[in-house]
Amino acid sequence: MSLPPLTPGERGDALNKAAAARAARAAAKEKLKSGALSVDDLISSGASDPAIARMKVSEMLEALPGIGRVRAAAMMDELGIAASRRLRGLGIHQRRALVDFMNEKRHSNTAQRNM
Repeated sequence: MSLPPLTPGERGDALNKAAAARAARAAAKEKLKSGALSVDDLISSGASDPAIARMKVSEMLEALPGIGRVRAAAMMDELGIAASRRLRGLGIHQRRALVDFMNEKRHSNTAQRNM
């Protein structure tokens, strides 16, 4: 079943909406990278912001300093989170495990730097 054809106005509106969603996700990842936003806050904001809710968990993790594609995949595998999972699709236990894991990682990194 194909989608109905869009009028030029509808197509323009859809393009603007998609661009706004990409910009919102990019801004959230930048705040996460700078430390202005925590993982828990970002996941919670997905409940009220559909653009954030559509962000992949792997994208969010890769936005964190010191975490690349390989570390993000290893973390998700360890926590039992599918590679295709989006923030909106995280279950309550997955969300809590991810937040706890990130808090534990942050505290262990701080302790290592202080040695």
